[in-house]
Amino acid sequence: MQHDKVLILDFGSQYTQLIARRVRELNIYSEIHPFNKIPKQLNDYKAVILSGSPMSVRSAEAFHPELKGIRGEKPLLAVCYGAQYLAHFSGGEVAESNTREYGRANLSFVEDDLFLDNINTGSQVWMSHSDTIKTLPTKGKLLASTHDVKNAAYKIEDEVTYAIQFHPEVYHSTDGKQLLENFLVKIAKLNPDWTPNAFVGETVAGLQEKIGNDKVVLGLSGGVDSSVAAMLLHKAIGENLYCIFVNNGLLRKNEFTDVLEQYKGMGLNVKGVDASARFLDALAEKSDPEEKRKAIGRVFIEVFDDEANQLDGVKWLAQGTIYPDVIESVSATGGPSAVIKSHHNVGGLPDFMKLKIVEPLRLLFKDEVRRVGASMGMDKDLLGRHPFPGPGLAIRILGDITPEKVRILQEVDAVFINGLRDAGLYDKVWQAGAILLPVNSVGVMGDERTYEKCVALRAVESTDGMTADWVNLPYEFLQKTSNDIINKVKGVNRVVYDISSKPPATIEWE
Repeated sequence: MQHDKVLILDFGSQYTQLIARRVRELNIYSEIHPFNKIPKQLNDYKAVILSGSPMSVRSAEAFHPELKGIRGEKPLLAVCYGAQYLAHFSGGEVAESNTREYGRANLSFVEDDLFLDNINTGSQVWMSHSDTIKTLPTKGKLLASTHDVKNAAYKIEDEVTYAIQFHPEVYHSTDGKQLLENFLVKIAKLNPDWTPNAFVGETVAGLQEKIGNDKVVLGLSGGVDSSVAAMLLHKAIGENLYCIFVNNGLLRKNEFTDVLEQYKGMGLNVKGVDASARFLDALAEKSDPEEKRKAIGRVFIEVFDDEANQLDGVKWLAQGTIYPDVIESVSATGGPSAVIKSHHNVGGLPDFMKLKIVEPLRLLFKDEVRRVGASMGMDKDLLGRHPFPGPGLAIRILGDITPEKVRILQEVDAVFINGLRDAGLYDKVWQAGAILLPVNSVGVMGDERTYEKCVALRAVESTDGMTADWVNLPYEFLQKTSNDIINKVKGVNRVVYDISSKPPATIEWE
């Protein structure tokens, strides 16, 4: 089945992925491409959105998209940088704003137009720009203003082209979803039929056609992505899927046995491999985060290859790659999205692993993966699991890794995570974990002076991990958790709570 598609051209905005996700929440399929790598088959797309950007259109280095075949020929929505680009290079004027326009604002004027249907004066929007449109482009018609930004929204007459200087994709724009629906469904006439059930049916059929009667091997992690990928493949090829769950010695406390038990109830063909010693040996005396990631990735491939070679006739390697992995692994020179850290799911396979790759989730964001899993009837506890980094606790132990440090952090993490569950807070947190800091601090226990480890607790709320805010956990909970950790975990005498947001910090510390 062919779905109507939206093309999103990325100019480097931190919110570009949010645009794609908001579009998909309308059950409309969207794709992100760098502004300078526009797909040649434009007929595949029924509408186009231009993203924001940290760049100024007044700069000599301004990004210039090739809009031939798009502008005036397809419904076009230009957001922030896109809106300023259309104005600046089409007869209007963009100038530096007298006041930097960031944060919440409210619409003070709303024109009667289908684009703004069901959006009223006073609606809150989110601004994020230092330039502003002083004069509209040729044939531009004003559609909305805020108290500080006269040309907050406009359209170009004789075209299906709309432009806004605010961000409808962020939650702070209270009617942002309505605006996107107005543009895509009411104006561009796209059909909202991109649903989890449709994805499952089409993906299973596609996997059957692609793989046939071949055998597939998949490395399970216990997380949502690999588990949902496994279930899609299981639906498609049944016993021809072979799953391997490797214990790298850096999992949460008891996670290896607990996850294997959980998989038994899913009908999957799973083999558990305990390679803890091999991973810890490879990590000995390594402190640099990227060195630790690379060591873990290398050993995982070695262990996985050893196990895969024991299977006869395997031709495919399945991976739980999701769409943000693909986007974030495009370099800043190949496209505006910057690489924050290396991804173990994209590329990196050695030449000796002569397997073809299949990635059932490559088109999906994390929240879509969960919805697809739910549509297949998967256990809600598994689907609700917090994200856990591929390198495991190795990047939550700052500095070098030792078995004793792993033990300490596993115990601390268990107290924290179990405490969140017991207090009914686990599902209110997007991701939580503990970090073992590379410092000792002085403490007093009984009448004795101690000199032991400090741990930091981290809990964030997010939708996709691209941005995140720290969770305001109750003081009583933090107090009890701190007491439990210090009393129950030998080697820790101090607990702190991380109250940094992303950006500027990241969710993980390494």
